[in-house]
Amino acid sequence: MNDFLPISKEDMEKAHIRQLDFIYVTGDAYVDHPSFGVAIISRVLEAHGYSVGIIAQPDWKDDASIRILGEPRLGFLVSAGNMDSMVNHYYVSKKHRQTDSYTPGGKPYHRPDHATIVYGNLIRRSYKKTPIIIGGIEASLRRLAHYDYWSNSFKRSVLLDSGADLISYGMGEKSIVEIADALASGMDVSDITYVRGTVFKARNKNSFYDEIYLPTYEEMKADKKLYAQSFKIQYDNTDPFTGKMLVEVYPHEVYVVQNPPAMPLTQEEMDDIYALPYTRRAHPSYDALGGVPATKEIQFSLISNRGCFGGCSFCALTFHQGRIIQTRSHASILKEAEQMTQDKDFKGYIHDVGGPTANFRQPSCEKQLKCGVCKNKQCLFPKPCANMKADHSDYVALLRKLRKLPGVKKVFIRSGIRFDYLLADKDETFFDELIKYHISGQLKVAPEHICDAVLKRMGKPENAVFQQFLKKYKQKNEQFHMDQYVVPYLMSSHPGSTLKEAVALAEYIRDLGYMPQQVQDFYPTPSTMSTVMYYTGIDPRDMSPVYVVHNPHEKAMQRALIQYKNPENYELVKEALHLAHREDLIGFDAHALIPPRKMAGSAHGQHKPKNGSQKPDTRAGKTKETCQSKNRNGKNQKTGKEGKKRR
Repeated sequence: MNDFLPISKEDMEKAHIRQLDFIYVTGDAYVDHPSFGVAIISRVLEAHGYSVGIIAQPDWKDDASIRILGEPRLGFLVSAGNMDSMVNHYYVSKKHRQTDSYTPGGKPYHRPDHATIVYGNLIRRSYKKTPIIIGGIEASLRRLAHYDYWSNSFKRSVLLDSGADLISYGMGEKSIVEIADALASGMDVSDITYVRGTVFKARNKNSFYDEIYLPTYEEMKADKKLYAQSFKIQYDNTDPFTGKMLVEVYPHEVYVVQNPPAMPLTQEEMDDIYALPYTRRAHPSYDALGGVPATKEIQFSLISNRGCFGGCSFCALTFHQGRIIQTRSHASILKEAEQMTQDKDFKGYIHDVGGPTANFRQPSCEKQLKCGVCKNKQCLFPKPCANMKADHSDYVALLRKLRKLPGVKKVFIRSGIRFDYLLADKDETFFDELIKYHISGQLKVAPEHICDAVLKRMGKPENAVFQQFLKKYKQKNEQFHMDQYVVPYLMSSHPGSTLKEAVALAEYIRDLGYMPQQVQDFYPTPSTMSTVMYYTGIDPRDMSPVYVVHNPHEKAMQRALIQYKNPENYELVKEALHLAHREDLIGFDAHALIPPRKMAGSAHGQHKPKNGSQKPDTRAGKTKETCQSKNRNGKNQKTGKEGKKRR
């Protein structure tokens, strides 16, 4: 059995380590699995000959908690964990979450707000000169000046506030080895200014060249329009082939300098990383506390790719993993799957084979690995690019091999499926096999909205594309005599959504015939296009004004409309319908969302299918949404026969 990395002096003694080369401080519990950044970076360093110890979830109120492993020879590595600590802590309402899946027993309050900053300063109080390199999703997405939703303020680069020396942004495997080798050679951390995928600070201009100057921090703080312009420049320089060095100037001639992104991993490099000797488990010290809940989601899942060229505005993948797809070989994935089948808890079901987007298994076009992605053009939005090669053949071949493994009963796909990319593939083999073999009764997809005006701001395809997908999905289920459903992810209050669009979304849900149990309200997280729209009221792509819901009461109305059947939402829904001049939706017929008054002891406006099921309706062409009002006489436009319902 593989060993865990040291978490105590006793572990160091057993491993005959007098002084660690690096100590990794993380806001998550220690899980030695390649789904956790701390495990990957630590194992990569170990493979290059460096010793690494782990301090997981230190008590940030006690300086001694950071000294339990002594001072590292080369430096501290710091990460808030697999999530931004503020997203981990708070709902979009800014109320504190009462569970934390990355903490033993799922208990909250085991990491601080803005954990990267707090941990960095915790280390600095004890070790004044030891190099600190910060990374992970929180540092990566806060590497330059950014809007912080939770404080409603414009913040400096996390590099300055954390007291760190360097940021390793993105996935970090390449940059961390270069940094380690430089430190091991005796180089001062202040001289490590050349590594791709890093951000450093400088006091003069001698350490950078061929740079692009962004608006200064003070200028952006005073003028939101300049921040929108800055973000567009940053977005256009996220590609490793074409990205330039970016410089952000702060008061007192402090320069925060972002080097171009690290080059994408080759398939061989990806395979090597996932073949490292992970224990694939949470540290046994957590067993008595109930284990780490997050491991349940990844224990029997396979990561097959990285990166995403989907280009959704509300997603930070462009800034973190990039738009170029990187994949593991079939042999690498099959070897991991075979190991998985030997686990005593394996029941024959592989829960997922995917990544950010499951059905992306190669770059969107052939030129990307030579020239990079296009700066001012997306692969799928607003229409699929003519140069895009939609091809699922490699993914189909991989899934077929996995299905044949001894001990495997079923291989599910639970990562996101891009339905527009699926439709763009003229060969329908994958679509057929997805229906026949890889759905556990329902397929979750993310149209996000049904109004084209909102979808445009989201960077998503027009609603007609989703309707085409639903029609094709229904046809194929009938063809293969399957009874499977689609569960659409929908979002309220995204920039561009007024009450008019929110009402149209509620009408769509009414026509589905079921009520979503969970509502996704737009969450402004750092370094996404949508968050910049939320903060500035400007779409950085064309600098056009965007309607934004800032008022908490209006956000509550938009959210309530998605769950209009909930009696607790009645007053909010009624107010929203009056404000939107949609009183036609207040009534007793099937067209209405709510009755004209509260109905004691009943869930108002419930229009269940005749059999009482809460499964949604999949009739083809049921909703041809252009966000225009339905007929005011209470009748809906229906086309086609009533088909199977989806839940």
